[in-house]
Amino acid sequence: MPARTLLTARWVIGHQDGRHVVHENGEVVIEGQNVLHVGAGFDGEVAARVDYGEAVISPGFIDLDALSDLDTTILGYDNAPAWKKGRVWPESYVARGPYEMYEPEELAFQKRHAFAQLIRNGITTALPIASLFYREWGETVAEFEAAAAAAEDLGLRAYLGPACRTGGQVTDDAGNIRAVYDEARGLAELEQAADFAKRIDGIAGGRIRAMFAPDRIETCTEALLQRTADIADEMGAPVRQHCAQSPVELRLVAEQHGLGPIEWLEKIGALRPNWLLPHGTQATEAEFQLIAGAGATLVHCPLVSARHGGMLKSFPKCRRMGINIGLGTDTFPADMILNMQIGMMTARLAERMDAIRSEDMFDAATLGGAQALNRPDLGRLAPGAKADITVIDFSRTLQTPDPVQTVMTSSSGRDVRDVWIDGRRVMADGVIPDVDEATDAARAQAQFDGLIAKYPDRTAGHPPVEDIFTPSYERAKA
Repeated sequence: MPARTLLTARWVIGHQDGRHVVHENGEVVIEGQNVLHVGAGFDGEVAARVDYGEAVISPGFIDLDALSDLDTTILGYDNAPAWKKGRVWPESYVARGPYEMYEPEELAFQKRHAFAQLIRNGITTALPIASLFYREWGETVAEFEAAAAAAEDLGLRAYLGPACRTGGQVTDDAGNIRAVYDEARGLAELEQAADFAKRIDGIAGGRIRAMFAPDRIETCTEALLQRTADIADEMGAPVRQHCAQSPVELRLVAEQHGLGPIEWLEKIGALRPNWLLPHGTQATEAEFQLIAGAGATLVHCPLVSARHGGMLKSFPKCRRMGINIGLGTDTFPADMILNMQIGMMTARLAERMDAIRSEDMFDAATLGGAQALNRPDLGRLAPGAKADITVIDFSRTLQTPDPVQTVMTSSSGRDVRDVWIDGRRVMADGVIPDVDEATDAARAQAQFDGLIAKYPDRTAGHPPVEDIFTPSYERAKA
């Protein structure tokens, strides 16, 4: 019999009869990779005990759009429009030939560094997302081989697959954005991704699974999306497709297909139950109905949307329509608690205060992600479920009478103390084994600074860096 570990805390979020429940002064018993007991009064033998005191023992968060690089979206926070600030390839850059702006070892480091950040924020299951703006084309199998090794070593539960695309966005010096295509290249990369998927699906004792990630819908061709849908169906793997997130996307899809993005997915037979759709901020009522009818999942990324002046309209409405909603971070920091808090605020701004409660957003971060992945063993603490656990410290927090409301009002990712995945304690007291947080942060910053220095190459008109990223205040002179 595997050794048992008993965890106790002031609060435990368990699961009964299809719903989360709160146990005050509760217990969780881990046996091997699974949860054996949740509640109180366990009278069996245990090999170890951990008392977390003033804390909540929570199911681990599921991040369906998990940042896995050094986030370039934060560079656009005060720097717009995107086409002027290196977020769209200029024609001159395409003419000279796009190139990789990071070396292979830098890409491998980024994945490992990002995975550690996810764990630090209590994310136990992740579907990585990275920008293709600084890439030669799509993501490579080689970097995902490294990602699989990093996830296995760190203990993260991950769904992995390199992003593929058959096209990209290009702008002229006046900001006229158009799509350019290389379908043959994109389809070839999809076949490589499919081979990778078959090789890694189920490794690390089942912690690492395959996924498919066609990039932005406005630059994916019908052939790529249909082929992706068919391969994923054969494997039972999820597909994540970014769509309905920007006016430029809506224009390009309408020009190419005469439809909205989700309408087009449905028309070509690619909108299926295993499809995960970030972000939906530009979706119409009819498109939300299509998502609901297909049984697909809307991936809500409130923090990154709000940073750029957008929001889902609205979370409560989509729930009323019967849409399954999961959450994604999709930006730095990968703070799922902050993400939920912003989600609560924007949902109330979109409708009214009483349209959403804390447990609705918490469900999206746990049960919604589990449903999206067809994993009833994730997103909950119940006997037989995977022992994926996030412990949030409340000892320095002003607590409300309810732990979930405390998370929504007073906590942050920095309060995550311990993380267990598959019954393994992957972070204890904020420390991840064999990860030097300070050294890795310095290395990440050096890589990011190097990328910023290359921005003029891929920015319309090739202005100097200081004109691309204007400072908040004038730099003081000595």
